[in-house]
Amino acid sequence: MNTKIHIRILLRLSCCLMFFCSCFGWHGAMGQDVYSFKLTEDIGPATWRTTQLAFDEAKANGAKLIVIEMNTYGGMVNFADSIRTKILNSPVKTAIFINHNAASAGALIALACDDIYMSRGSSIGAASVVNGEGEVLPEKYQSYMRGLMRATAEAKNRDPKIAEAFVDPDVDLPKWKEKGKVLTLTSKEAIEAGLAKAYAKDVYDVIQQSGLADSDVAFYKSTWVDALINFLVNPAVSSILILLIIGGIYFEMQTPGIGFALVVAIIAALLFFAPLYMQGLADNWEIVLFVLGVVLLLLEIFVIPGFGIAGILGIVFVICGLTFSMVPNDWFDFVPSTPNNLFNSLIIVLISMVGSIVLCVVFGKGILHSKAFQRLVLTDEQQSSMGYVSALRNAELIGREGEVKTTLRPSGKIEIDGKWYDAVAREGFVERGETVVVEKQENYNLVVRKKQ
Repeated sequence: MNTKIHIRILLRLSCCLMFFCSCFGWHGAMGQDVYSFKLTEDIGPATWRTTQLAFDEAKANGAKLIVIEMNTYGGMVNFADSIRTKILNSPVKTAIFINHNAASAGALIALACDDIYMSRGSSIGAASVVNGEGEVLPEKYQSYMRGLMRATAEAKNRDPKIAEAFVDPDVDLPKWKEKGKVLTLTSKEAIEAGLAKAYAKDVYDVIQQSGLADSDVAFYKSTWVDALINFLVNPAVSSILILLIIGGIYFEMQTPGIGFALVVAIIAALLFFAPLYMQGLADNWEIVLFVLGVVLLLLEIFVIPGFGIAGILGIVFVICGLTFSMVPNDWFDFVPSTPNNLFNSLIIVLISMVGSIVLCVVFGKGILHSKAFQRLVLTDEQQSSMGYVSALRNAELIGREGEVKTTLRPSGKIEIDGKWYDAVAREGFVERGETVVVEKQENYNLVVRKKQ
């Protein structure tokens, strides 16, 4: 009887584990000989995450071959370099099937694989670094890309001059291109040049030509987790999340103690940073920079009088933390990225912050007094006629002098005859240690003014 129970428990645990694995894109069974995945989008955070998951699973399952099916026009150089490095360091043999296009960053990734197969009519090359408008960037970026291309080709015993010609129009290869033109090879030319191994019809044809025709094949399939992460790192969604972060902090400051506005800000911050962190964009120091900025702003508002260096640094740190998290960089080294990426991210952050402030100022009071908002906070009054009494009025305190014990902003604590009282300053701000005069008692708080 106990054995049957144990078997049932194991079966249920197995089902739960299979479901959990499927949620994160782990679809291969143990012992698969071949593992295959696709790179058919712009090279970026999503493709880098897919590559990491696929290679880790292939290695764990003892795969003999990883086949990448590619059809891309390129993408972000830093993520292409990460994928390239992952392939070069892989203990598992790699083959790439170029199904139509391996342009720019795609060409760099293809060169890192052990074998290159191409469908008829495909092409590879045109790897000059360009901006979002297709304009060729300065020599610094081209030099970086040429070095990556050359080193990758050398690592796989391919002609480094051909790889360099994908980037540099001045490389002389009269057989394959005119001087002054960036190299792009057709599938036929790539095979003749010794860059590609052979034609292939599909992934299964690649597997057959690799000598693993009877092998079991596992395919990586994107899941709802991938879709969610890709959705959250969309610039438009990032803008909304930034708006919620700033708006939540603003409302919490306006109505301290309600709680839910701060919760909204925290959830928005998690949704903003978590996918960027998982994609390899946001680093620890960028998140710390943002948190430090928020802390400085809170200290400036609630602790440090006036608005000075802490407030200015807080704003700068918040802006930099949000901006740098959206841009690939290595401790302020933006060479792997492009100038437009940094500028566009900064614009997104600034517009979102200004937009949130404008919305808060224009609609703040309306939101705070709206029916939907009132459902989220306690609005019942505890009136004295119903027996609720928190303190007794003391008419003898009117006109008395007291010492400010905590800075009034405008509320705080004062001391009269050795006793502390809640007080509110008419001037809005009174420093600690100042002498004040009690004018009246209102809502069980002493209303005071600074002694002239």
